Amino acid sequence: MKFKIMEDKAVCIAVIGGMDRLEKHYREEAVRSGVELRMFSRSENKIAVKLKRFDALVIFTNKVSHRVKNEAMAAAKQNGIPVFMHHSCGVCTLKDCLSCLAATVAHAGESERSGHGRRKNHY
Repeated sequence: MKFKIMEDKAVCIAVIGGMDRLEKHYREEAVRSGVELRMFSRSENKIAVKLKRFDALVIFTNKVSHRVKNEAMAAAKQNGIPVFMHHSCGVCTLKDCLSCLAATVAHAGESERSGHGRRKNHY
């Protein structure tokens, strides 16, 4: 299930929340999928500025504060970034998100070829 948005640019996603002890496993799953992954497992200042460069966001809502979730959602809406929100923060959940992201990217590619270039947000 490896995929790329463009030939020279790999898909880059941000995982917000999650567990530090699972970070290694999250990264392994991302590598298997051909995705570049950045973790935000702790509260950070000005997270909205940092999220602008990502192709998609995965928010594990049981491990993130409301403030961070709201900032991430606002940044995603402002920049047209798809968001996948899940309560559970397991590796299987991330794997499901990556599968859904692959389908979204494939659908976006079909839309661009047919003249409909907007991404669909998943929140």
